[in-house]
Amino acid sequence: MKIYLVGAGPGDPDLLTVRAERLIKTADVVFYADALIPPGIIALTRPDCERIATKSLTLEAMLPLMIQAAQTGKLVLRLHSGDLSLYGAIHEQIQALHRAGMTVEIVPGIGAIQLAAARLTTEWTVPELVQTVILTRTAGVTPMPEDLAALAAHRATLGLYLSARLVDTAQAQLQKHYPPDTLVAVCYRLGWPQEKIWLVPLTEMAALTHRQRLTRTTLYVISPVFRAGATRSHLYHPQHRHLFRP
Repeated sequence: MKIYLVGAGPGDPDLLTVRAERLIKTADVVFYADALIPPGIIALTRPDCERIATKSLTLEAMLPLMIQAAQTGKLVLRLHSGDLSLYGAIHEQIQALHRAGMTVEIVPGIGAIQLAAARLTTEWTVPELVQTVILTRTAGVTPMPEDLAALAAHRATLGLYLSARLVDTAQAQLQKHYPPDTLVAVCYRLGWPQEKIWLVPLTEMAALTHRQRLTRTTLYVISPVFRAGATRSHLYHPQHRHLFRP
């Protein structure tokens, strides 16, 4: 009577957690968003595993199938791209599954923002420059209780999800507070074979998006760290004293 909600990471099977990989390899039934989970991850399932693609299913169509499979004693997985705690639409799933008497276990995954830092060989929090990371999106079909321009006022490292189709609006809002020469990492299909990353000034973010015809699976990271000079933290500084280095 348990259902696993599993973060599949950004796309590369090598970036699955050990627990996620183990569950994928042993599951009896796997539900997955076939537009977001690459074939390489689905290929890890057993030959006799029932694989159910969900991109054309509503929640109302999917949930009874998940519940019925779990009630018959099968190991049931619902795979989500990236880390499912961020724009994973799991809140309504958890509520409905609990109402049906199901136990839910969540297995976290590596998020796109983490892989972006790895690909760019950088850190999103640099001492004396930026110590805050904001993850957000542009208002579209899903309304935004927060204001993007107000978030930009912090000039923090800002990861912008689900915004490729609204990139002109997003750029205009960001430019209200970020300097125009602030660099933006435009990250397409992170972790997939088609992965591409461009580093451009904020003023060119929208133009590049249109030129490359990016409409989905694109993460923008706006951050002052791309122009960071020489700096270091106190943590490993020889003059810094703490509990383990008095």
